Amino acid sequence: MEALADDAMGDLDKETVDFVPNYDETTEEPTVLPAPFPNLLVNGSAGIAVGMATNVPPHNLREVVDACIWLIENTHFGDAAAPLTRADKLRNLIKLVPAPDFPTGGYIIGRQGAVEAYMTGRGSIMMRAKTEIETTKKGDRQSIIVTEIPYQVNKVRVIERIADLVRDKIIEGISDLRDESDRDGMRMVIELKRGETPEVVLNNLYKHTQLQMSFGIIMLAIVGGRPKVMNLLELVETFVSSGDQCLADILAALAVRDWETIGKRAHSLKGASANMQAHPLSVAAADLENAARAQSVQDLDGLVHQLKDRLTAVNAALAKVS
Repeated sequence: MEALADDAMGDLDKETVDFVPNYDETTEEPTVLPAPFPNLLVNGSAGIAVGMATNVPPHNLREVVDACIWLIENTHFGDAAAPLTRADKLRNLIKLVPAPDFPTGGYIIGRQGAVEAYMTGRGSIMMRAKTEIETTKKGDRQSIIVTEIPYQVNKVRVIERIADLVRDKIIEGISDLRDESDRDGMRMVIELKRGETPEVVLNNLYKHTQLQMSFGIIMLAIVGGRPKVMNLLELVETFVSSGDQCLADILAALAVRDWETIGKRAHSLKGASANMQAHPLSVAAADLENAARAQSVQDLDGLVHQLKDRLTAVNAALAKVS
């Protein structure tokens, strides 16, 4: 994550994006980060404003990058005789990015909600915890093991909610509840009473707890200073077009910087040449005196040749600049 964060801010010093004053105008901040990948899709975003809201789920980095590469290849290098329609592009992008990829794991029940969100910019998906059924060593009881939970769900609150449901006798059949999570991963153990059917208890848990919950997708972003709900194709196109503009800005900034560097170097070379031409004997004499003190007499001829080569290189550089 640290490397990706560094990449997202890597070109800020190259004047690739606009800067605006911060909230108290004590410094400036970039209007957008010049990230080399669609950070909005990869990391997701959530926010609420007056009359609008955004809720973009996180996605798999490889899938999103593959989608960007595919769009670039089929937009700029595709068959000009048979160009793809926007509907065809959108369908291919959905194949490359089939659904969100949540960091907490779990399952996504069905694909219709994700497809609807990618096609219209709005949709809803059903998330469900990943569970396993284990039998005790004695073989007389079974336990429900939860190893992954839905996105943005707090494990402690889920355990507290299950305990409340058992105490209020809304869910029956649970004899013990404990958290065995460690550094190797999450492990929530829901031990059942003898003779209980795990599937029945699990369905009740899905119904009354956050082990199963929906995620409403609203792919709203600020484009050109205005909020806009976009489908998957529009989001990827916006990133690619902004990347093209950033690349053009980088090349322009580097060209200006290189030209300024050349100008400063030329000014320094002219000054050095003028100084050596004005005092050639004193410079050579000082170098020869220092060499005579530190080296043997046989090295003096080599030093003289080095001084001559240095002066020749300076004059050649000045000739190229002028």
